[in-house]
Amino acid sequence: MRAGATPAAGEPIVLLVGGIEKQIYLPVRLADQLGYFREQGLEVELQSEPSGVNAEDQLLAGAVQGVVGFYDHTIDLQAKGKAVESVVQLAHTPGEALLVSSRLAGQIRSPADLKGRTLGVAGLGSSTEFLTFYLAAASGVKTTEIVAVPVGAGATFIAALKQGRIDGGMTTDPTISRLLKNGDARMIVDLRSPEETQKALGGLYPAACLYMQSAWVESHHDQVQRLVNAFLKTLTYIQTHSAEEIAARMPADYFAGDRELYVRALARNKAIFTPDGRMPASGPATVLKVLSSVDRAVRGKPIDLSRTYTTEFVTSSRR
Repeated sequence: MRAGATPAAGEPIVLLVGGIEKQIYLPVRLADQLGYFREQGLEVELQSEPSGVNAEDQLLAGAVQGVVGFYDHTIDLQAKGKAVESVVQLAHTPGEALLVSSRLAGQIRSPADLKGRTLGVAGLGSSTEFLTFYLAAASGVKTTEIVAVPVGAGATFIAALKQGRIDGGMTTDPTISRLLKNGDARMIVDLRSPEETQKALGGLYPAACLYMQSAWVESHHDQVQRLVNAFLKTLTYIQTHSAEEIAARMPADYFAGDRELYVRALARNKAIFTPDGRMPASGPATVLKVLSSVDRAVRGKPIDLSRTYTTEFVTSSRR
């Protein structure tokens, strides 16, 4: 379907997720499992891509109507002349962590020790790469002094670390918890709570969101509103139910063979999600600061942050 086209009757709205099994994107599958899209009269098809970079390409090509990925893509794309905006903010922290192989834990204790290291990221140009480079640069390590390797998440990230193809990297739960439990990695920067994120990045870093092409939002106001309604109801569910209750709604294969570990990680990670879908006031400026220092596409470009997100649909929501 071309960008801007109206889905025909019975034709689904396609949402592409940058790794649907990641806990940072939990609201997407949960909304579907709870029937909230159908409750809003929508037929939503969920697809998954290992990296948010590939997802944004699909959005711009008109192959999908929305992407659930990191808010920073809206800034990066504006710098490239594309009008894309977040319509509901699902998380106000990245929900990620910078890990290093346990065999190097004595040599790498902080981002200042990353010089000359090879680090795994979800994809080149991904949010994980931006954050990794920023943490290194903030500690005096030039981006040219580290090598980023796209290894995805989950089993592919774990294999790359165990095989020594990467020295560490930035990833999400449940991958983080699996590596820590097995003793294969050590954490050097934790971005899974508002407090830790503010300490590491100097402010909240709005991450997971539903972003769409601005032209599509303008021409499909009712459909976007219904999508936002469903996500807001899901965020309320997350706030009012235990990790155990939420996990009971998720597909078993999301647990990667360890349901108890998944539930423990989720109990901690519930803090990453916004309670009301709103963009934190200070968040966009923090993201722009990070991208301006490590993203060549953004550096030196005039960015209108007010055009990278909207609170219209959250404010108008009737759940």
